[in-house]
Amino acid sequence: MQRICGSLAKAGYEVLLVGRQWPASAPLTPQPYQQHRLRCHFTRGKFFYLEYNLRLLGYLLRQRAAAWCAIDLDTALPVWLRARLGGQPFVYDAHELFTEVPEVVNRPLVQGLWRRVERFIVPRATLAYTVGPALAQLLEQRYGHPFAVIRNISRLAADALPPAPATTPEGGFILYQGVLNVGRGLEQLLEAMPQVNGRLVLCGEGDLSVELRARAEALGLVQTGKVEFKGYVLPAALRELTRQATVGVMLLENQGLSYYYSLANKFFDYLHAGIPQVVIDFPEYRTLNEQYGVADLVPDLQPATLAAALNRLLPGGDAAHYHRLAENCRRARPELSWQHEETRLLALYQGVVRP
Repeated sequence: MQRICGSLAKAGYEVLLVGRQWPASAPLTPQPYQQHRLRCHFTRGKFFYLEYNLRLLGYLLRQRAAAWCAIDLDTALPVWLRARLGGQPFVYDAHELFTEVPEVVNRPLVQGLWRRVERFIVPRATLAYTVGPALAQLLEQRYGHPFAVIRNISRLAADALPPAPATTPEGGFILYQGVLNVGRGLEQLLEAMPQVNGRLVLCGEGDLSVELRARAEALGLVQTGKVEFKGYVLPAALRELTRQATVGVMLLENQGLSYYYSLANKFFDYLHAGIPQVVIDFPEYRTLNEQYGVADLVPDLQPATLAAALNRLLPGGDAAHYHRLAENCRRARPELSWQHEETRLLALYQGVVRP
C-alpha cells in the first residue's frame, strides 16, 4: 500500500490511506499522503469484522473523495456504500482471493458469506485489479468482470547492489518476512531447522506467533541461536536486513486457490536484495523462475525437502549454483521493478479520475 499510495501522491493525487490500529502497531512514519488508523475493541473473529466495517463506514461518511478504493473483501462493503452514496467511482484492489484463504476455505459457512460479498462487490467495481495474472484470470472467469494486474514488486533502488558473491557468503542467515499465519509452511520450516546448516530469522507476527515461538523453544532452536523472532520490522529496516541475508524463503501450503495462485511481494523483495530463495513450486513462481532463474523450487514442504534445498544454498553447499542465482537476481531487478508497475497503475487510475 505504501507503493500504491506513494505513486498516486507523486502523480498529483491527494491520497488518504485508512487502516486499523493493532496493539503492537509501530508508530506511523511520515509519507507523502495522509494516513489514519481506526481503533477497535475486538481483534479477531466475526465481532472484529463487524466492528471494523461499522467504524470504517462511520469514518468514511465524514470524508470527501473523487474515488474510493477497497483493499480486499473485508473492507469492500463500507467503501462501496460510501462511493454509491456520493456517486463516485468504486475501485476494488484484490491483494488475494479472499474467499480462498486458509482461514476461510475450511469453514463452509464463513466462506459462503464472503462469496456472497464477492458476488455483490466485483460486478459493481468501476475498476478492479489484482496482484497476478492467474488470480486475474480466475476472477474474470468467475464474474465476467475485467481485472487488471498490478504486481506487488519492489521499487528499483538508486544504489546498485555489489557484485554477486563468487561463493556462498559466510555468517549470513535464512530470512522469512511476512505474517506468521496458517498455511505459510512455518511449522515445517522449524522442523527442518535442526538439519539446516544455518540460522533462521523471522520478521513479522500473526495468528501463530505464540505457537511458533513455543515450538522453536521445544526444538531447542532459540536456545542454540538457530532461530530468532524479530517481530514487526519497519519497511526501511526490513529492506536493509534482507540485503544481509543469505537465503530467503517463500513457502505456502496448498490450502486454497488464493495461496496456490499467489504472487507474494516477498518473492520480489528477495530478488531485489540479490539473494537466492527457496520457493514452493506453485504456478506463478514457476513461470517467473523459468524466465529469470532466481530461486530453487521445492515440490513439497517436508522437513527433509526443505533442509536439502536450504543446505544447497548455504555455506558448504553448491557455491557455483548460489552465484548463478545471485547473479540472475541482479539481472532481473531492472525489469521486475515497481517503476514498470507504477506506469500501469497510474494509467488505470487516470481512466477513473484525474489528479
